[in-house]
Amino acid sequence: MAQLWGGRFTKQTDEAVKAFNDSIGFDKRLYRQDIQGSMVHARMLGRQGILTAEDCQAIEKGLQGILADIESDRMEITAEYEDIHSFVEANLIDRIGDAGKRLHTGRSRNDQVALDMRLYTRNAVDEVRRETLHLLDVILDLMEKNTDTFMPGFTHLQKAQPTTLAHHLGAYFEMLRRDCTRFADCRVRMNECPLGAGAMAGTTYPLDRAFVAAELGFDCATRNSMDSVSDRDYLLEFLSDLSILMMHLSRFSEELIIWNSNEYRFVEMDDAFSTGSSIMPQKKNPDICELVRGKVGRVYGDLMSLLTAMKGLPLAYNKDMQEDKEPAFDAIDTAMACIPLFAGMLSTMKFNKDVMEKSAMRGFTNATDAADYLVGKGVPFRDAHGIIGRLVLYCIDAGKGIEELSLGELREFSGQFDEDVFEAVSLRACVNRRLTAGAPGEAAMAEEIAACRRWLEAQK
Repeated sequence: MAQLWGGRFTKQTDEAVKAFNDSIGFDKRLYRQDIQGSMVHARMLGRQGILTAEDCQAIEKGLQGILADIESDRMEITAEYEDIHSFVEANLIDRIGDAGKRLHTGRSRNDQVALDMRLYTRNAVDEVRRETLHLLDVILDLMEKNTDTFMPGFTHLQKAQPTTLAHHLGAYFEMLRRDCTRFADCRVRMNECPLGAGAMAGTTYPLDRAFVAAELGFDCATRNSMDSVSDRDYLLEFLSDLSILMMHLSRFSEELIIWNSNEYRFVEMDDAFSTGSSIMPQKKNPDICELVRGKVGRVYGDLMSLLTAMKGLPLAYNKDMQEDKEPAFDAIDTAMACIPLFAGMLSTMKFNKDVMEKSAMRGFTNATDAADYLVGKGVPFRDAHGIIGRLVLYCIDAGKGIEELSLGELREFSGQFDEDVFEAVSLRACVNRRLTAGAPGEAAMAEEIAACRRWLEAQK
């Protein structure tokens, strides 16, 4: 078919060039945004007296028909068209005649595609944020149920101090909460309407850009017509935010993979979110975690692709910017596949509380509290630290935990030990004495969970 821009050309585009140039294969998913923007554009042209009321009515009715036919599968978006814009416009002209040819008045494909991508990305931000909030809801439910599920906390992947599962999960709640706030911030910055910028220098028609922006739910129109058609910062910001989110899911996945191993046995994956081995009948693999961890690289790659495409572009629009769509679509699709699956896996997972508690007891996680006990008896902290270090060496040789030693054994290291030391180094005491804001103690954790619940409810 003839291109919409063919008037200046004397021969057809080479087929290989056409295939290389066309974007219909991936930008066809923008059909709804393209039609939505076109309807509002036509409505504005009518309000401004640029088009007649009859033309505007015909255009809007024709566009509604195209949208209905696409969504009911009565109409297929085919590869004969260069892009989604030419598909919509050509089919509109076929349906309503000359009125369809007037739709593009005061508009360029440059500001048209900039609008379509902002509308699409804005919706994607809302969807990703909504799924992330649901995942936060799942995590918070688990936190509420596990304030007294004791487990070892780790540094350097070595047991460090006792904590609770609620406290550990709370760290991921904070990561994902920050992701949600980043998405909200990103949405604010992208919510400006580029339509009316034209190819790069605006237009001579008396367009009402504020009307179009308001009709499409934007806060305002963009402020510089050159920046309007060449800006992809909002996509870069969103892909960066998605990369951080996926990094958080990858860290969480890594821990769950470790916890699911035979050596840890902290968790057991539900059968519905696990797979087996084709040769080893005993295997139950944490494939969702592993796939999420693997797919992070795709999202990172999508971000780097777009950063690289944009890095040397002069103002204003360049065809390189067509390369924004595939990485953006892939990153969005990948995240939207991972987040709900992760939430489902987490909500069905079994936590082996007894195993976690025994693991905390075996790793000298109460050593710091033993040192604090001596400090409370008047021993300088640095001396207390050395005493407990020697005590741990003794325990390793004896194959015992600190809490398993007799009072006599303890007094060989310091005469300040008394009967109350055994309560002081118990897991429950070690955890619940930690009452500073953000700590795992029962009172501090209850306050934090309540605050998290209030925040989460306010987001809905």
